Amino acid sequence: MTADLLVTGIGVVTRAALDPLGERTKGWFDHRAELGRGYKYLPKASQYLLAATARALTDTGAELADVPEHQRAITVGTNNGMSELQGEFDRTVIEGDSTLLSPATVPYFSVNLVGSRVAMEHGLKGFSLGVHSPRVAGLEAVQHGVRALRAERARWLLAGAAESPLDWSEPGAVDSEDGAVALVVERAEAVAARGGRAHGRVRVRSFLLPPPVADSPRGRAQAERLLAAAVAALGLTRGRPEVWLVGGDDAVTGAVAGALGETVTRIPAGAGCLGPALLVAGLLREASAEQLVIGAAAQGNVSVAHVVPARADSVAFMNHSPYERS
Repeated sequence: MTADLLVTGIGVVTRAALDPLGERTKGWFDHRAELGRGYKYLPKASQYLLAATARALTDTGAELADVPEHQRAITVGTNNGMSELQGEFDRTVIEGDSTLLSPATVPYFSVNLVGSRVAMEHGLKGFSLGVHSPRVAGLEAVQHGVRALRAERARWLLAGAAESPLDWSEPGAVDSEDGAVALVVERAEAVAARGGRAHGRVRVRSFLLPPPVADSPRGRAQAERLLAAAVAALGLTRGRPEVWLVGGDDAVTGAVAGALGETVTRIPAGAGCLGPALLVAGLLREASAEQLVIGAAAQGNVSVAHVVPARADSVAFMNHSPYERS
């Protein structure tokens, strides 16, 4: 059970959120305007995550300084957050020499560094974890972060997803995701003690449905068994909530969709792990009933997120301040 862990802050940085009418002439994201000086050479995904984090922290209505640094933690999901830079690195070395690589950007050969600047700037010293499973890394960031909070590795969590476009040479670059989402997760007693409010709560379970199995005659039956186990682990013992499936045109997504039946709403996915995490954030803010968000990848990764908006959760929130839309 995770009823004692609440999402208290949400930050979203995407083209749709910052420039919904397409009115910005110099691009939808201006790192100087959003972050100030000193961020020019950061990868786009890191810039987005910093801006999303700032919004999430403001949304909590609380002071981060009230939480000791060793009790603050971060988990970040990304698939393609360093793709453009890594493509540039490859071309520079192949066409020239490694000495031509920029010292300001070369550390970002590691995809694990997407969240490093956020951790440094906000003193998130409890733990820092990068998650990179195809499509579902953003949901898994919530799953692993919440599990660590339950194990008392920390008591304050920033869980997020950040993507930037695939390098132009990569297949699927035209469908790349671009942006970031950040969720602040806190213990209910801490929220109640300061008279705060929450957006709701999220629980995630993940499993692997191997593509050869998904594409076989027993694919749907195996998907049904795995989904049933995940739903049971999430504690859903009564009627199933509304279900959203974020996936592509592949055997794994098809098997999961078949197992769910006609009640599922399918959402096409771009290249990256941002879509399912953005959907969770949107449902926490706007939905009035419990929801299931499922991300499925062609490689076999599947994550199931149980989203309980505060206004739909009379049990977990009856002793806490009421939901307020940010």
